[in-house]
Amino acid sequence: MRKHLFKIMLVVLAVFVIGATTPENASAASLETTGAVKNEYTYEEAVFITGTPIIFKGTSKDIKITQKESKGKLTETHNVKLTASNGATLTRNIAYESDVVNYDTIGQKTSNGVVKKYTEKIVVGKTTYTLVDYQFSQGTVTDNRAASDYYSGNVISRKTYAYQTGTGKNTVQNTVTIETDSRHAGYENFWGATETQITEAVYNFSDGKTSHVKNRLSTSKSRVLNYEENLGSLGSFDGGYAVVSEKDVISEYTYDLASGQKGTLDLDKEYMPTIERLIIPKFRDLSKHYAKDAIEKLYSLGIYSDASNFFSPNTPMKRIDFTIAIGKAVDLRVMEETKPKKSTSTTSIFKDVKRTVKDYAYIESAYKKGIIKGVTPEYFKPNNQITRAQAATIFVRALGLENKAPDPGYVTKFKDDAQIPSYSKDGIYIVNELGLMTGDPVTGRFNPNQPLTRAQASVVLERFLNYLESDLKQNYRDDILFFN
Repeated sequence: MRKHLFKIMLVVLAVFVIGATTPENASAASLETTGAVKNEYTYEEAVFITGTPIIFKGTSKDIKITQKESKGKLTETHNVKLTASNGATLTRNIAYESDVVNYDTIGQKTSNGVVKKYTEKIVVGKTTYTLVDYQFSQGTVTDNRAASDYYSGNVISRKTYAYQTGTGKNTVQNTVTIETDSRHAGYENFWGATETQITEAVYNFSDGKTSHVKNRLSTSKSRVLNYEENLGSLGSFDGGYAVVSEKDVISEYTYDLASGQKGTLDLDKEYMPTIERLIIPKFRDLSKHYAKDAIEKLYSLGIYSDASNFFSPNTPMKRIDFTIAIGKAVDLRVMEETKPKKSTSTTSIFKDVKRTVKDYAYIESAYKKGIIKGVTPEYFKPNNQITRAQAATIFVRALGLENKAPDPGYVTKFKDDAQIPSYSKDGIYIVNELGLMTGDPVTGRFNPNQPLTRAQASVVLERFLNYLESDLKQNYRDDILFFN
């Protein structure tokens, strides 16, 4: 496991991770607690019921998993047929149902469910382990924020298997009950998705012996932004960006079995990566500018859509331009097929922003999600300069982390704390803690009322995107796996 984690941390540190589509199964780890890993072709899980670790495998034709949500009910089914190298077989059929309740006023939802059907049979040599009783309870809470959804949950279960040992008059009827306690946590946004699950299982055999198995499982999906040099030296451009989409699963079992066997077992799977080339920026006023890489990345991703060959990096960023960039960064509906749906309303949310303005839908969406507010209830002042205080507040609202600030009455570490507007104090405290925005290292001031230049805004936007993938991934994967 540690070698896997070290490899993951190197990737996080070495590349700019820019995105991921929603996971196939947002709560993939919350139903099954077997530690199984899979990709689009194969499936593997380890079984310890015999006193010896057995790895069961199957291909995509052996695994059928369906998930459907309708009218507040989430239904999931698993049909699995697996074999091991020693000829052992495992068959499993599950029907699971949970109630999904949305609390729209606070942006949260809960999912609490039970198993409606669970059958399983494991055949190893001449011994057959048949599931005769199964109890299961699962609960998950999701906090839907503008930039990312965060969720956490628990699963408890009890499986009882019956099996025979001996033959003829020496036949003995045996049972083993597996009690499982599992916790999972994850996040998902357009830029990345990670779920990590820690499961502890105790095997109680009818002869009084016990086995203990702990599993650490983590699934991550991301995109890596790579710069690709142009092979032709006389071409019209030197190079451009390509997005490589990746998904991987790692699983580690630590076991202490009734047979006396102890050890660890690692499983992992990677999905076939895909590659997508992006448009090539051709700004002529960046040259060796410190923000050149950040600006070009944001342009290639479609977060910026400047038609001119001049970016004007040192001019102040307008409130409307910063808002649209944030809207695209957290929602990323820049592809034609996934652009925001047009509102049926004919009235603009602000008197000074017409609905005909390009990318108006992002402004409306940011307002409705609580990311932005007007300078007054009716006026947005779209062409005003975005200040550092305003930008910090917008970042934190998008992340939904306002509650991470200390109790009211605290003083920030900045020498100009008294000049920080009250509405932005929490935001400034949090963005500094996260490393998204820092103060002047020479003066010790945050300069909350100074405008952000287009270059400065680009640098902090790039940090924001890195946070959505790299920082969250490290927290929800590496930190949980290392410290649990």
